[in-house]
Amino acid sequence: MKTRIEIVQGDITKQHVDAIANAANTSLLGGGGVDGAIHRAAGPELLAECRTLNGCRTGEAKITKGYRLPAKYVLHTPGPIWYGGQHHEEELLASCYLSCLCLASEHGCKTVAFPSISTGVYHFPLDKAAKIAVGTIAVYLDSHPEIELVRMVCFDARTKSYYDEALSALECDA
Repeated sequence: MKTRIEIVQGDITKQHVDAIANAANTSLLGGGGVDGAIHRAAGPELLAECRTLNGCRTGEAKITKGYRLPAKYVLHTPGPIWYGGQHHEEELLASCYLSCLCLASEHGCKTVAFPSISTGVYHFPLDKAAKIAVGTIAVYLDSHPEIELVRMVCFDARTKSYYDEALSALECDA
């Protein structure tokens, strides 16, 4: 079985896909890290559209146009802050990926790129985050053939190694 998940190291703002996910904050009005990079690359029109969305709850997602990005859409999802795992962080992170994929399907997207949600300033443990992301994406793809490819875009080699490991473990279990 050829997997429809690929892991790459790179810049999510340069991905030529139908939709990219943004590891947003709940205001959706931009921030640091991936969120800031996406807002800068998309241009001021993205912020203007985000202002009309009235924020977004952690684990949910909202969609906007991609504006100056090579992607047609941006899927904004606020990931959970890691508080030691006792505050439903794992379920909320899985919900981020699932919510984005559902929106992508609803909007006819065939290709989606994700960053590693919540593993930067929100301190979600990278090993747990990679397993949750890859597992949630794989389960969704099993019943949604309309999405042809999901690409995990990792900022650095260390992050990529965790996602590679999670994908290898999943393929061994299949």
